[in-house]
Formats: sequence, structure tokens, C-alpha cells
Amino acid sequence: MQDRTIKHTLPGDIERSSMAIICQELEQRGIVLPEENAAVVRRVIHTTADFDYVKHLRFTPDAVALGEAALGAGTPIVTDTNMALAGVSKAALERLGGKAYCFMADPEVAQAARNEGTTRAVVSMKKAAQAVPNGVFAIGNAPTALFSLCQEMERGYRPALVIAVPVGFVNVVESKERLWDCCYRWQVPAIVAMGRKGGSNVAAAICNALLYTAAGTLDPADRGWQG
Repeated sequence: MQDRTIKHTLPGDIERSSMAIICQELEQRGIVLPEENAAVVRRVIHTTADFDYVKHLRFTPDAVALGEAALGAGTPIVTDTNMALAGVSKAALERLGGKAYCFMADPEVAQAARNEGTTRAVVSMKKAAQAVPNGVFAIGNAPTALFSLCQEMERGYRPALVIAVPVGFVNVVESKERLWDCCYRWQVPAIVAMGRKGGSNVAAAICNALLYTAAGTLDPADRGWQG
């Protein structure tokens, strides 16, 4: 019979136990994660309880290291939803002197989208490309945001990193595949959840995995972290 005893109640203890279970189950499945990407993959599994991300997450060469370096230098994060924005660790950002933005709710973005007959996600990416040079983009909801980012890259914009993890059924797979091709073409670092899976929580989880390492205190599963 499965032991359903409540073992921990403190957040740090729960997180450490969760990560230990994830590592154990990965080992039981015979899965060895590439060391350079392991923290990101484990953080996404922790957020979703979905081991399919082991095969769905794709990384351009050195994407994690380059993302950590960018965030360590205070590079701003741009999200496509306020939900993703809310999930990004503010404590880690503060340690690194960074900021995070979401332009989706800006009145001028909404008005421009109506005027242009397009989505706010498209306009918000255009605004971000002007307002945030070389930002880290975390897209967890809107495929049109990825299409818009591709257009900006074709015009010469170069993000520090693109986290491309929209979830859904319409244009999701296609947008990720196009983004992946654009990033390879323009040598832009990218972390992409291929297929239909993803979400704002996944986008925030990947940001946090990078932030925790860049901040030098790893993640909340380590004692002493107060984020």
C-alpha cells in the first residue's frame, strides 16, 4: 500500500523532497540528462509533474549557459502574459539587478492591435524589440508572439535568449518550429518545448531555473535561499 503520510509542510523541505523524487524517477527510467541542461529540465518537471518534457525540450548549443550569463548581467526578461511575469522570481531578479516586463496590458498595445487587426501579442513583441534591446523573451501562451519575434529577428533584432513554450492546438507547433529555424539561422539562443505542451508556468519555470543559477545561490531547494 502506498504511504500517504504527510512528510513535510515547509516549502523548502517540500521542494527538496520533490527534486529528490524527480531525480530518483529519472534514474529509474534510465534517463541521464545532459549536465548543462539538467537544472532547466528538472525545474520544468517539478512545475508540471510531466516527464515528457525530457523529450520535448530542445536547446540550441550553449543556450542555458548563455541565458544564465545574460540574466547574470541584468538583462531584462519580457513575457507574453502577466501570469508568466508573476511567476518569475523577483528575489532572484533583485539580486541580479534585473527587471521583467509584460506589455500585453498596455493601452497603446491594445489600441495598436485593434488598428492593425492583429493580436496584442504581436504588437507587444514589436514594442519589446524597441524598448528592450537584447532581452530574454519568455513566451508561454501566444504563438503569434513567436511569429512576431521571427519577424523582428528578420529585421535585425537579436534577443539574448528566446524561451518558446506556448501551449495549445492552433499554430502552436508551427510557431515553435519556425522560431527554432529562425534562431538557428540568426544564431539566437533558444529553449523550445516542441509539440503542443507548454504554458506560462513552464515559461516562468525556465526563467527561474536560469535565474537561480545566475544568482549564485542555485534554487530554493538549497538551504539558505529566501526567494
